[in-house]
Amino acid sequence: MTTTTTSTAIVQFIDTADGPFGILADEGGAVIASGWTDDPVSLVERLRPRDRPAEIREGETAAGDAVRAFYDGDVEPIMTVPVRQRGTEMQRAGWEALRRITPGSPLSYAEFAAALGSPTAVRAVASICARNAVALFVPCHRVLRTDGTLGGFAWGTDVKRSLLAREAAA
Repeated sequence: MTTTTTSTAIVQFIDTADGPFGILADEGGAVIASGWTDDPVSLVERLRPRDRPAEIREGETAAGDAVRAFYDGDVEPIMTVPVRQRGTEMQRAGWEALRRITPGSPLSYAEFAAALGSPTAVRAVASICARNAVALFVPCHRVLRTDGTLGGFAWGTDVKRSLLAREAAA
């Protein structure tokens, strides 16, 4: 199999109200992994082995400004940040659909499955959310259990609750 490893990635960490937020971006500026951590290894491990960068260096990313804006109350800029995720056709369609969920108007897994045209694929859409490597920029936190409870989130339900409250207030 041909390797698709990015040669170099930029990592940036930003202090937020929910703790440190790490961004891993490729050489073109697209976010390839992100989340509430100050550990670059935990970001890299969100990627499939063949998609992991050979080298990581610290620096500034364009995405950093969008994260700061989000935490200052402007939730829209995160949706304009370029992202790059590799996956199946269904995963890619799901990640794109997550970016279209209106901030402050979360969907249930069942509603999200229906929006993707597969109303019975609730487990599949839960898997799409779980495999999302670019948290915040692809807002999997906007998907809830059918009963309205938070469900899981790779970065913890306290962070998920905070993000949803921030978006509802915006």
